[in-house]
Amino acid sequence: MDLSVAILTIAGLVLFETITSIDNAIINAEVLNTMGAKAKRWFLTWGMFISVFLIRFTLPWLIVFLANPSLGLMGALTATFSSDPAVVQAIEDSTKVLLIGGGTFLILLFFSWLFLDTKYYGLSIEKYIASKGVWFYAVISILLALIVWFALGVDPMMAFAACIGSTAFFIVHGFRQNAEEQERRMLRGDMSDMSKLFYLEVIDATFSIDSVVGAFAFTMSVPLIMIGCGIGALIVRQITVSNTETVKKYHYLKNGAMYSVFFLGTIMILDSFGVPIPAWVSPVITFAVVGFFLWKSMKEIKTE
Repeated sequence: MDLSVAILTIAGLVLFETITSIDNAIINAEVLNTMGAKAKRWFLTWGMFISVFLIRFTLPWLIVFLANPSLGLMGALTATFSSDPAVVQAIEDSTKVLLIGGGTFLILLFFSWLFLDTKYYGLSIEKYIASKGVWFYAVISILLALIVWFALGVDPMMAFAACIGSTAFFIVHGFRQNAEEQERRMLRGDMSDMSKLFYLEVIDATFSIDSVVGAFAFTMSVPLIMIGCGIGALIVRQITVSNTETVKKYHYLKNGAMYSVFFLGTIMILDSFGVPIPAWVSPVITFAVVGFFLWKSMKEIKTE
């Protein structure tokens, strides 16, 4: 990979990790305000190690390993830099499976937000779609059926991967729905600091799945994903301890994150079917989409 493309890819990964984890930072800050000083210190030190290094560094590595168990753990880490023809062929064979599974996950995540989540309406059509929330399951069922149908014509493993992506979405979606109820209990003071710490670690893990899966739309290189997601996670942790009130004023950042998720998911699915997409497209789209909604947020703040 060209150095300039690698730098652009890392920058895109940092932005995507940061923007998709804004909600995580806000939740963390709200819960931390209800905890004792000792528990706060533990979360901001050991919690940093778990969320940044243990999850965001190992999850992409494990995903590549599970898709290519024959490579071994170290082979999965260094595969994208290997000149061994057997390794190169193994990665190429698994790429389309990883991409369609991850793309399906991201597409379902986007439509879940679009139809069901409470939000600030950044585009006029969002309010209309949100009023038709009952159609969410019908829409994603049809989308999944179409993805699986076309995937079967290429490779049955791609169809299976799409089903795995949808399964992962519903598991994560269930965890987050339960987490919302747990958060309400914590903010009422109904839970111990130990329970809150456990909750925050689980929330960090579930939010990291979005960014790590989306990272494969930028690159299949595990080291680059580790660097970009790791830096982004550090930025999110800094936001957690210092700037959540400022971030909350930018109402449409979440919209930017979710439209980025949609475009990246679409890119991953198209790429899995062999549509040639240059490496710079994902980071450029991410910067453009997030930039638009950041501008929209700043315009609203200035007006107010």
